[in-house]
Amino acid sequence: MRTWSLGSDDPLSLTMAADARLSSPDYGNDHIWELELGSGEPASLALRTTYGLRARAMRIFPRFYEDGNMISDPAFFATPPRITLFYANFLEVKFFPFKDLEVTAEYWIPDSHSICGRLNIANRTTDERQIEFELCALLSPLMGRNLQQEQIQAVNILAGKTANLAPVIFLTGGPSFGTGPQPSLNLKFDLGPGAKRRFSWAQAALPEREDSFELARRTVARPWDAERARIELTNASQVVDIETGDPAWDAAFALSQQAAFRLFFKASDHLPEPTFVSARQPDHGNSRSGDGSDHPPIWSGQSPLEALYLASLLPGAPLLGQGLLKNFLSAKNESGNIDHKPGLAGQRSQLLAAPFLASFAWDLYKKNQDEHFLAEAYPALLQFFWAWFGPEHDRNNDNLPEWDHPLQTGFEDHPLFDSWHPWGRGVDISTVHSPSLFSALYREAKSLIKIGEIIGEKNDFAILNTQAEVLLTGLQACWKPRQAAYRHLDRDSNLAQHGKILHRQTGGGEIILNESFKKPVRLLIEIKTEGSATRRPEAEISEFIFKLGNGETITPLEFKSTSAGSVATSKKIYGKTGKITINDVDEKDKIIIRTVDLSADDHTQLLPLWAEMMDEKQAESLVDRTISNAEKYKRPFGLPACPSPPTIEAEATCLSVHLPWNQLVAEGLLAYGYQREATRLFAYLMHGILQNLKKNNAFYQTYNAVVGTGVGERNALSGLAPTGLFLQILGVEIISATKVRLEGQNPFPWPVTIKYRRLKVKRDAEKTEITFPNGEQIEVTDENPCTVSI
Repeated sequence: MRTWSLGSDDPLSLTMAADARLSSPDYGNDHIWELELGSGEPASLALRTTYGLRARAMRIFPRFYEDGNMISDPAFFATPPRITLFYANFLEVKFFPFKDLEVTAEYWIPDSHSICGRLNIANRTTDERQIEFELCALLSPLMGRNLQQEQIQAVNILAGKTANLAPVIFLTGGPSFGTGPQPSLNLKFDLGPGAKRRFSWAQAALPEREDSFELARRTVARPWDAERARIELTNASQVVDIETGDPAWDAAFALSQQAAFRLFFKASDHLPEPTFVSARQPDHGNSRSGDGSDHPPIWSGQSPLEALYLASLLPGAPLLGQGLLKNFLSAKNESGNIDHKPGLAGQRSQLLAAPFLASFAWDLYKKNQDEHFLAEAYPALLQFFWAWFGPEHDRNNDNLPEWDHPLQTGFEDHPLFDSWHPWGRGVDISTVHSPSLFSALYREAKSLIKIGEIIGEKNDFAILNTQAEVLLTGLQACWKPRQAAYRHLDRDSNLAQHGKILHRQTGGGEIILNESFKKPVRLLIEIKTEGSATRRPEAEISEFIFKLGNGETITPLEFKSTSAGSVATSKKIYGKTGKITINDVDEKDKIIIRTVDLSADDHTQLLPLWAEMMDEKQAESLVDRTISNAEKYKRPFGLPACPSPPTIEAEATCLSVHLPWNQLVAEGLLAYGYQREATRLFAYLMHGILQNLKKNNAFYQTYNAVVGTGVGERNALSGLAPTGLFLQILGVEIISATKVRLEGQNPFPWPVTIKYRRLKVKRDAEKTEITFPNGEQIEVTDENPCTVSI
């Protein structure tokens, strides 16, 4: 594995957690740590956690003394810290606190309840030196007591209490208690010319002090070198090392892969294979129930789009991706329904999974060529595909289903469908025909046909092709040539109209509208209440004022709660409206009646490019006039979710760059031959990622498309650098250490070298050199797709 030298000005992401490939992380009680290179109070090289918000903070840091000088702030070290190795659960840092006093600090998390470290201190002079080292710690408990200097079994330790944890810190070497301003353990020692000393420490946090002490003592007794070798060998077999002409890109790809590995947890009674959480930070990991069933949404299950993205981040570990798909298949019922978000503690979303699973299976097959797995998965994937066309999802029986909930789209905060932000309209997504759903289902059908060809299941080809044509026809109705864009269409009118406000008033009762429309519209009724009051209104819509006609009743249960009150979408469409009667509202409540507006752009409407549903002329129009248009999607840091925010307050959400969606668009660009545009988009995405890794030492959930600022959870899955997309653009697909697929040319401005399990692929602008593990070398100059193997 590569040795790094990353300082505070370089891309960094220094979170650590127990690695599910090497241990069994505790899903209900997981302690996550982050290394800080000089922040905090006091400024220090500090490990920090909150034990999942069970403490305000817990910090552990070193302090050094020599000749009456004390130092702990890295800003004043003779040579500042440099990160030389990083893995999901391990870090190595080198620095010189004093001139010619070299310190190598290693940090390792062996399990969810402990963290340990090893310091190697070397005298690089020819003089005898007297050194003093203190291991300091600060605990700010929520309920409990600060760390104190105590003894257990005649051993000096630091011990404290916060919530239901009793942290204990243990240091080898027979330390005394430190006399500094923070609780500490102190070691004094002489270092002769060229001499070295080594010390180990551990922190453990279990409910009882004695148990924490025993765990800490057992942890420092583990064979460190053997454990480190195991970590390195595991990563050497699963990490794809990428060397470009930009060291910052190289670091981002390596950090991204380790962050992705860190998100995994082992299988449980509810899921047969390892699964993931969407972010794993010091504030996460604590389940009050103890079993994880009460974890927040980012820890409560795997969704299809995130699983697809996570697998693409780890091209060297295809079996992990295969396991994620098996987890979905295990959540299938007899009707073929697969839950959208199955979780480790048995959580279920009660929503049908977004239709990306057959596409996922096909992508996995291209990487590992596992025909047996395809054959096993095919029946369940086929049944799942047809589940989407049941009457509960195809409400008007036109063979064109609708989304059931915004969660399924992977863009829950869509301003048209969101009901919790003040600027969200709260339109019922099931009243809309979405290009994204048609595209995902179309690609599912085509993927099922490809899978069938591989495993010899061809009986379903005709009906799958027929359904794909129905979806294609439905999508074509969404295409608007003048705008060079797809639009959401009303489910029943098949129109994408501009909305308008029909009426405003205070208080309920009978509202006379007497409106006629050239084209039928769908109505949206908003009720804004005073304060935080909850209303259960009822609305009656009548086509005429004085006689019966086409109308409906919207029941209290059909009103959705919003941040300001409630909102409901009419089940029917109307060519005219006579009156609307609203009952059970307060006289001070504000009523707004409007028609649904389906005229806006959003990134989900670009999915037909990924599904390859467009003819060449449409694709050219979409790419040139929409994706590459600075007035629409072309922004300095990637494609925004919604290029035209409805309000200023909505800009943070609408101008956010969602990397999984940007990746799908980039894959669509490649499919239609727009490699240059895909390369440019990828560079934009990397600008935002690197800006945050350098400035804030973290990936972020999304990035602002205009200024690149990170938004949302730190080190979230959806913000990790898209390693797999880089390889796709480069035209290199690693199938195994002895088999590589190549296509096209290297579009980047420098040669790229890929290393995986002693396989080496060097791609220049005009040729590719492949060195296999047995030493055999092959040079390829052909741009046509080819597979090279030994």
